[in-house]
Amino acid sequence: MANKIDSNVTGLRFAEESALKQLPGSPVWYALEPNSYNDFGGQISTVARNPINPSRQRKKGVTTDLDASGGFNQDLTFDNTTRLLQGFFFADIREKKTTAPLNGAATAVTGVTGSSKTYAAAAGLTGFLANQLVLAQGFGVTANNGLKSVASASTATAVVVNETVVDEANPPATAKLTAVGYQFASETVDITLNGDLVRLSRASGTFDMTTLGLIPGEWVYLGGDAVGTQFADNRGFARVNAITATYIEFDKTSWDGVAEVGTGKTIRIFFGAVLKNEADPALIKRRTYQVERTLGADANGTMSEYLVGAVPNELSLNIAQADKVTIDLSFVAVDNEQRTGAQGVKTGTRPSLAPGAAFNTSSDFSRIKLALVSATDSSPVPLFAFATEMTLTVNNNVTPNKAIGVLGAFDTSAGTFEVGGNMTAYFADVQAVQAVRNNSDVTLDIIMLKKNFALLWDIPLLSLGDGRLAVEQDQAITLPLETNAAESKFAHTLLFQSFSYLPDVAGGV
Repeated sequence: MANKIDSNVTGLRFAEESALKQLPGSPVWYALEPNSYNDFGGQISTVARNPINPSRQRKKGVTTDLDASGGFNQDLTFDNTTRLLQGFFFADIREKKTTAPLNGAATAVTGVTGSSKTYAAAAGLTGFLANQLVLAQGFGVTANNGLKSVASASTATAVVVNETVVDEANPPATAKLTAVGYQFASETVDITLNGDLVRLSRASGTFDMTTLGLIPGEWVYLGGDAVGTQFADNRGFARVNAITATYIEFDKTSWDGVAEVGTGKTIRIFFGAVLKNEADPALIKRRTYQVERTLGADANGTMSEYLVGAVPNELSLNIAQADKVTIDLSFVAVDNEQRTGAQGVKTGTRPSLAPGAAFNTSSDFSRIKLALVSATDSSPVPLFAFATEMTLTVNNNVTPNKAIGVLGAFDTSAGTFEVGGNMTAYFADVQAVQAVRNNSDVTLDIIMLKKNFALLWDIPLLSLGDGRLAVEQDQAITLPLETNAAESKFAHTLLFQSFSYLPDVAGGV
């Protein structure tokens, strides 16, 4: 028997259950990257026997309860948390057309033909639009990766692109195609204004804007790298307010909108996968997981412990100056288990996690904007220019259901979906303080951008608390604020979005 086990030999993975406490026939154990743990495992409660007796001694007690829970902290990278976030939002992520969906069967790309510029599969490729921008990833030949534009609507077995590709008979299993944007035909869209709200309006042709699959509340990036694919004065991130066949209206923009025609331009627009807490009961989905922590090896193999029937409960996104972005995730479970090396870890596949760079808080932020909600202005004046720290929190208020005859819990109940947090901003004027006093409608969005991809968090409606100015000698005046979110006009409280591809002009480094 070993004298000790070091923490560095441990590992953390999770698998989604098919039913409470039940794994599917072939579970996939996805890797996580914990920096630290918070009370991971099961806490046993016992009650001692203490009868009246002349020896004045207690008798051995009995086990009465088990509380199973666990949490961990990890750095936030582009793709090490997104799959698990679905559990915290109690919803499925809304993806654009992809051959590798998070919640469906993957379509294997079986080959690439250079002469016809075609990506092929046995079936499953229908749904890529003509002029759609597609990101090709994971192919063995470099020329077959990167941003491609679709020449014509795909068939079940073929996606034809405009760019040069190279013959590749057997692409790796990880090869995939993902719709990340659209390029409008020349001179078919203009920028028009509805008051101070910005519209991307159809100027000619018959293209139906609703076929892009956008929903109110999600964000896009407008403009490509080439001058001919962007407007001169209207370029950047924007939130969709309304969609019709002839226009997309934006109620938040990272620029001040002005009317502009698209003469001689083939404007590009980029979008991503959207995750939000859903208002429609049919779209609300509770996920339960088994969370596996390996504990090193005994004489017979790898030891492990599991949270079983684990429901995502609390999330905290931590943003501090001159640091990396981290995220705390915690679960409430109905049971926990331990397995010896002889028993081994539970069956299933354990794919490796592709290395990813953490987001830093110095150069990887495109935007943090707290502003008053406006129904008429897509670019209102922010309530502060700079912040020193920020935390965004989610709480599902999950509680275990206890019963006679059950050690642990037989199920869990979810409470109100609460979104809040706090921040400290540099004081510039009294507008933010007045917003606290007036209980004004406020909105917050955070965009983290690295290289050609981004993560976005949007709270459409919140109120502010605290607001007492901190004045210290020889220091800048700061303003601590509490944020309390509420259901918005889009019928959600919090939206998360991942952009798999953005053009260089978006500003990632």
